[in-house]
Amino acid sequence: APNSVSNNFVMNIDYAPTFLDYAGVEIPSDIQGKSIRPILEGNNPSDWRKSMYYHYYEYPHGWHKVHKHYGIRTDRFKLIYFYGIDYWEFFDLEKDPDELNNIYEKMKNSKIVTDLKQELNSLKVKYKDADE
Repeated sequence: APNSVSNNFVMNIDYAPTFLDYAGVEIPSDIQGKSIRPILEGNNPSDWRKSMYYHYYEYPHGWHKVHKHYGIRTDRFKLIYFYGIDYWEFFDLEKDPDELNNIYEKMKNSKIVTDLKQELNSLKVKYKDADE
């Protein structure tokens, strides 16, 4: 719908399949992203991703000195694993949108964290990613 906002997770890997879709070109099966055309046209696909995987590996780089890590984000939670230093962070984005309170130690044995770790590992395999 015109002038609407979608809460669907869109990633940079979705750009190429979207451009191909609008150009009327077949999207190769090995492309990792999905066309966001349905979302841009006001639809909410039921099979759209419910979480988003990311990987930051540029340590040490620039001024921020953020250690290498990968993570998963859902509409409410964010789970991060700093693999170079074996450290986890977990945030409830509804209660802590600025990610100021790492509640991993309190929640590490919860079903939420267990499920997110499983989803994180599944997405890591899906995207053929590795720690290094």
